[in-house]
Amino acid sequence: MIKSKLKEVFGFDSFLDNQGKIVEAIVKRRDVFAVMPTGAGKSLCYQLPSILMDGVCIVISPLIALMKDQVDGARENGIRAAYFNSTMISEERGAVMEALRFGNIDLLYISPERLSMDYFVDMLKNISISFFAIDEAHCISEWGHNFRPDYLVLSELRKLFPNTPIAAFTASATDKVKKDIALRLNLNEPLLIEASYDRPNLFYQSERKRNVDKQILDFIGKYKNAPGIVYRTTRKNVESTAEFLKSKNINVLPYHAGMDNIERQRNQDAFNNDKIQVIVATIAFGMGIDKSNIRFVIHGDMPKDIESYYQETGRAGRDGEIAQCLLLHSFKDENTHNYFISLVEDKVERKRRTYKLSQMVKFATLTRCRRKTLLNYFGERYEKKNCGGCDVCLGEPKLVDSTRDAQILMSAIARTNERFGINHIVKIVRGSEDKQIKKFGHYQLPTHGAGKHLSQADCMELFGQLSVAGAIKKHIEEQNRISLTTKGRDILFGRKKFQILKAISKAKRTSSNSFIDYDKDLFAELRSLRTGIASEQKVPPYIVFSDKSLHEMCRKFPVNKQSMLNIGGVGQKKLRDYGQTFIEVIQNYLEDNPDIKLTQPSNNYF
Repeated sequence: MIKSKLKEVFGFDSFLDNQGKIVEAIVKRRDVFAVMPTGAGKSLCYQLPSILMDGVCIVISPLIALMKDQVDGARENGIRAAYFNSTMISEERGAVMEALRFGNIDLLYISPERLSMDYFVDMLKNISISFFAIDEAHCISEWGHNFRPDYLVLSELRKLFPNTPIAAFTASATDKVKKDIALRLNLNEPLLIEASYDRPNLFYQSERKRNVDKQILDFIGKYKNAPGIVYRTTRKNVESTAEFLKSKNINVLPYHAGMDNIERQRNQDAFNNDKIQVIVATIAFGMGIDKSNIRFVIHGDMPKDIESYYQETGRAGRDGEIAQCLLLHSFKDENTHNYFISLVEDKVERKRRTYKLSQMVKFATLTRCRRKTLLNYFGERYEKKNCGGCDVCLGEPKLVDSTRDAQILMSAIARTNERFGINHIVKIVRGSEDKQIKKFGHYQLPTHGAGKHLSQADCMELFGQLSVAGAIKKHIEEQNRISLTTKGRDILFGRKKFQILKAISKAKRTSSNSFIDYDKDLFAELRSLRTGIASEQKVPPYIVFSDKSLHEMCRKFPVNKQSMLNIGGVGQKKLRDYGQTFIEVIQNYLEDNPDIKLTQPSNNYF
């Protein structure tokens, strides 16, 4: 029954890893706690049981902006779905409540705030609920990277509905966060699933900032019309980067909290509907993106921790096909984060945030496999020596002996009795004679001007990698003064060498998950057809068919309904609604291109 519904509704012959176990547990009314990376198919884990079980599944999600797209996607697969939130007028909310009372909804999306409203809870107590599905469950934990106080109301779910199963989902969580989630939700002997954090289709790349807007532009230039997200930390940077890209003929719009709700929603819809290629957004403001075909994510500024970075890069390649993640970083980014950390009054919390930032800096500047470092952070071992999916493993940056330059910087630190911060040390080695240098007589030091060959950016990069290597220590509470560690003194006195990563010309990039070729001309035709249908239906194009489904059509050329059903993602409803239209375009294409060699269709989609 479960497998037949999977094929009938979603168009898949088999589950992705862990999906089958989760669905079976929910159907048997067992609690579930699943940590699944973006792209692992967690929405199917609660959407499929919603049509197999009596009653309505209540999905609790933090992003109201995503609800409509999620509901549209479920409806396209033939699921009786709805949402209930503050964007609706009273008549719309009334219609949903009436449909609930008559049992005409299988899947209902709500925000957590709804559960703090007595009238809504009373209404839920009078209908049949199959189970609760809690999306973004890390939001309930104060130790999580995106804690939301409104999620704390979910701690009352078990008391309010003691006999209703709860299924909690999150894309990432440290051990401490996982324990906190299970405790707060009072899960009853749940099925625990922790999928691999590895996203083998994502390529990780990190570069030091030089000219951030130009670096972003050059990267986007490799992706003709492919959708992507650029993250910046401030509204000002979002606006300036968006304006710069627009001036270079990139189809782009901004997204940040300073915009009014209507404009922000309009820009997000334009991105979701393929009307623009790129959206530039602030990291701090929650942008609801359920788009499956994002081909790149660029961080124009370094995030404050690895959890945030993982969550944001996770928006790329949700269709399982190759996508790239570029991180641009600078020592200034680290200083900015450190400044805000210094304002935190609680010493324990300040120490925790400092550690998380240090791990982020380590990831950005490290000299070994980025994938291994990322997975290790979440407690997962990566056994391969070369992941084939990051710039370090492909040798795009190379290790360069920088012992002499490091010694110049550390000599200046030692000769000034470890009393000064980075900016002052850089001035010394580059030969500055400003007021501060003269005031302390540091123009007379042997190291004054010894690093004239180093640019300001070179010095900052060296300091960053010395910090990651544990050769220097920054004392945030003492005006950021820098001191040497034992390892630093070993480098200073020649007992150890010091190497850093230097970018080299980029080779043609491949990945451990090789891209499967498809007919590009047919894809363009099917993509255009999909855009037209989506516009008529007033839904994002990927809800009609994902890029992955179109790519498979452009490899297998289905020319009848049976062969179209063999395409991953084509269920019975989509076959009825769109199948014949797409078949006709494919048939006409084959007639116009008789030399195309058809391949034998395969049922192995994953």
